Amino acid sequence: MKINISDIGGIVAKQDERYVVKDNTALNNLVLSSTDLAPNKSTSGHKHKGQEEVYIFVTGFGKMELDDMIIDVAQGDVILIEDNVFHRVHAGPTGTYFVCVFDGRRNH
Repeated sequence: MKINISDIGGIVAKQDERYVVKDNTALNNLVLSSTDLAPNKSTSGHKHKGQEEVYIFVTGFGKMELDDMIIDVAQGDVILIEDNVFHRVHAGPTGTYFVCVFDGRRNH
């Protein structure tokens, strides 16, 4: 199956003044999720015991928390999130759009 990274398809899983999150659940074991994060807004942040996750930053820039570490993120960056690591994204003044891949057997 081929999709475009700018619109991964799927359904709107979360939406508020901060972001629009869409989940594509076409695969059996993995979920492809996109987040369009508004300028100067942040995701809620969370961690998953026993789960890893990959974030791919498509547009914009900002910062990302990984436990106690804060790193700069920008278009083209790929972040590998290890098991049980707290993670949160903070968008810069232009917002950011990123896609993540995670195990579909858990609630996100």
